Order: sequence, then structure tokens, then C-alpha cells
Amino acid sequence: MRISTILDHIDSGHMALPEFQRGYVWNRDQVRGLFGSLYRRHPVGGLLVWATESKAAIHRGEGPLAAGVVKLLLDGQQRIMSVYGAVRGKPPQFFDGNTQAFTGLRFHLESQTFAFYQPLKMQGDPLWIDVTELMKKGTAGLGEFVTRLSTQPALAAKVGEYVARLSWLLSVTDIDLHVEEVTGADKTLDVVVDIFNQVNSGGTKLSKGDLALAKICVDWPEARDTMKAKLNEWAKADYHFNLDWLLRSVNTVLTGEAKFQFLHDKSAKDIQDGLKRAIKHIDTSLNLINGRVGLDHDQVFFGRFGVPVMVRYLDQQSGSMNEKERDKLLFWFVQAGMWGRFSGSTESFIDQDLAALEGADGGLDKLLEQLRLWHGGLRVEPGHFTGWSLGARFYPVLYLLTRMGQARDWGTGLPLKASLLGKMNRLEVHHIFPKAQLYKRKFKRPEVNALANFCFLTKDTNLNIRDRLPEEYFPKIEKLHPGALASQWIPEDPRAVEDRKLSRVS
Repeated sequence: MRISTILDHIDSGHMALPEFQRGYVWNRDQVRGLFGSLYRRHPVGGLLVWATESKAAIHRGEGPLAAGVVKLLLDGQQRIMSVYGAVRGKPPQFFDGNTQAFTGLRFHLESQTFAFYQPLKMQGDPLWIDVTELMKKGTAGLGEFVTRLSTQPALAAKVGEYVARLSWLLSVTDIDLHVEEVTGADKTLDVVVDIFNQVNSGGTKLSKGDLALAKICVDWPEARDTMKAKLNEWAKADYHFNLDWLLRSVNTVLTGEAKFQFLHDKSAKDIQDGLKRAIKHIDTSLNLINGRVGLDHDQVFFGRFGVPVMVRYLDQQSGSMNEKERDKLLFWFVQAGMWGRFSGSTESFIDQDLAALEGADGGLDKLLEQLRLWHGGLRVEPGHFTGWSLGARFYPVLYLLTRMGQARDWGTGLPLKASLLGKMNRLEVHHIFPKAQLYKRKFKRPEVNALANFCFLTKDTNLNIRDRLPEEYFPKIEKLHPGALASQWIPEDPRAVEDRKLSRVS
């Protein structure tokens, strides 16, 4: 099927995406590479589509499907979306992704290469052609490009050659792509998803959550958009979660289980009710985690799969807890994060924790005891802070201690509470012994970025300290704000700081 026909089918609603397809994820390098291959007529692969009746097709986006049989893209979405975006100058109605990946593509007439628009490099250079402009004007607009080139004396001699290259670029939409169809009454959603995963084995397979959501959308087509709207709300508060994670909490509310298969027999009304309850309890959990333990953004939010367990407990209690129960639940969440409870076999551990909440003898005490037996103890030792980098498991613990332990900013002397306002008061990691100074002295990355060399300051204070050594800026801080250094675990004796200059980062 010609590429131009495929694009027309998308416009007319004869081709779309199935509901279970993920969004567009290609970057500019991939788009540039695709157009380079198309221009050189190199193979770019065929398409796999699911041919099914439009009245039964659950598809992405709000655009209507054409009557009769429609083709839902199973393999080739990224390629077709890239071509569509560059040729039409806009995404299709069912698009879900970053349009910047295909916006501003340029073609160089001399080198016959593709690149994305760079003002300093391309502005005013007639050899750089806007691909979308060319495609939208088509062969009828070639005269305009000829005129532009002819006005440049240095280019006039090669106008004929350049026009031939423009025509060759335009003709990429005439390229035939092989389209293979999956069709037949026996091709149920489960079968098609299995086929998709087999074909897509080199990429990211659909998760069990994707399949569960696809089945939910059969009865409730707005489910995905409703969930994504809430995810976007949390993202604005610096908590970035995905659909699988949210659906996991819906699952625990409705079934008391982690595995998505238990959602398959739930009605649309059940799912809507479960989502409403899950969102309410997630909001409560996030407010507790933010307000009581100071984990106020995504990078320090460890143990996120503990939240579906918290949601189940809150739902059992109808959202009501006393202070003792609240603190036990938060203690469990932090401990589960510290010891990596959900870093492997996530479903199995969630199921074990959900089971601990059930029955007459179930509850928070049993949940904590199960965690203690699993890890062998819940006591934190100094040696646990010997890791390095922002990815270290105890990095969020250091942040938690800073937020909730009366640690003070070294520029203002104020406590570093989560309620600080203003973009310059957002906490940043500060290297006590500056990175530049340590690298100059041949220290290695794990030493430079050791947790022992981290503290947290407001952005303004961090900028003011810059790369000065502690012996220079510590005395000024202590004079202006007595005790501020000690509040972030700096020894009060200056000689101890000097003696430990090396040991703090080893």
C-alpha cells in the first residue's frame, strides 16, 4: 500500500490505533533516520494491522472511524506517525506523544541529508528546505522553490539538479509498504495482543496492565483519558506515575489482589467506582507522605508500589485513621522503601502485604511484622548511608531527615520544611566538598557523590556558595546562623571537619 494511501486512510478513519497501543515515543534522531532511509529507498519494514469491524473496534483518540472494516495498526505506529507528522504538518487525531519529534524537519539540497531546524545554522540558507512545506505544497509548489533558488547566482547552475532532488523527496509518499493483516472471527483481543507482543519482541511488550486497560476500555472507552487526566494532575505536583501504577491501586481497592487478571470480570461501573475510591486514597497517601515525611517530589519517592497497599488499607478503613494508625502506616511505607521491598517480584510482595491486612488477625501490626521478618530487622545503621549518587536507596532517607528533622538552610537559617514557597526555595543537592575541587584532586565519582558529601540547601543558597571549600564558607555560615551546620550533621569542631575532609567522601 502506498504511503500516501495510508495517510489518506488515517484521515478518513479507515486506519487507526487499537486502544492497547502505547503512545508515540520516537525521538528526532529516529525520525531523521527514517526519512534518510525513505529518501534513499532503503527498506523500512512493513505494517501489521488488525482488520476488524469498526462498530466493534476499540480505538485510541476521539476521531470517528469509517463504517465497515477498519485497520488498527499493530506494528509500524512509530514510522507511520513520523511520516504523517512531517508530511501533514500536524499529528493525527489519535496521536499521543511529543510532536516536537517530527516538527521542523529540514532537507539539505547539496548534501541530501536531513536535520532539524537550527536558526544559526539554517536561517537564510536556501539549500535547507522545510520538508513539511514541500510536502504540503506538492509538485504544484515546485515552481516556488525554483524561483527561490534561481535568485541565488551561486546556485543557478545547479537548479535543475536540485529540483530533481526535491521531486525525489516528494515521491517518498509513493513508496509501497507491505501491509499484513490479522483478521478473522477467532482473533479476540487476547489473541491480537499476543500477536502484537510476539511481533514487538524487540521493543517494549504490552504489560498485563495494558491488556487489562484495553479490556476495560471495551465497556468504558473514556477510561484511559480519565486516568491520564489524574496522572497529569499528580505530575504537576512533581509526582510522575504511569497507568499501570494507578490501575494497580484500582485493582487492590476492587479485588484485594495485585494481579490484573482479577479485574477482567469487573464491569465498567465497578471500575469507575474503584477508580474514584483509589484516587481519593492515593491523594490521602500522597498528602501524608508529603506532609509527614517530607517526600515531596518524584525523585525521592521510593517504594511507590507501597501506595497500592496503603490504598487498600485506607479503603478498608473508609479513609478514617487515628494518629497512631497513621504513623504506623507511614513507618511501614518508609521502611518498605528503605529496604527495597518492591524492587523485585513486585506483584508477589504486594500480594503478601495485602494478605497481611486481611482477616481477623490482619492489620498494620501484622504488616510491620511481616516486613521485619522479611528483612531481618528494621534498625537503620550508619553504614547504610555509605552509598553514592542520587539513585542510592538511602538518598531519599537523607532528604526525609532534612525535611523533617529541623535541618536549616545555610543562607537564611530557616528550617527546610516542605512548606517553603518560591522557586528559589526549592531544595537542591549541595556537595559539601565541591565537585570541581574534588575532581581537581583526582577523587573518583563514587567518592565525590557519596551520600556523606550531600546536604540540602535552597537554590539561592546553593548558588551563593558556588564551588568554595568548606574552610572558607563554614565560618561565615556559623557566624550568621549558629547551629545551622550542626543541623545538617556537620561536626561542630572545625578540626574534625578538616580531619574528616577525606573520610566524608570515602
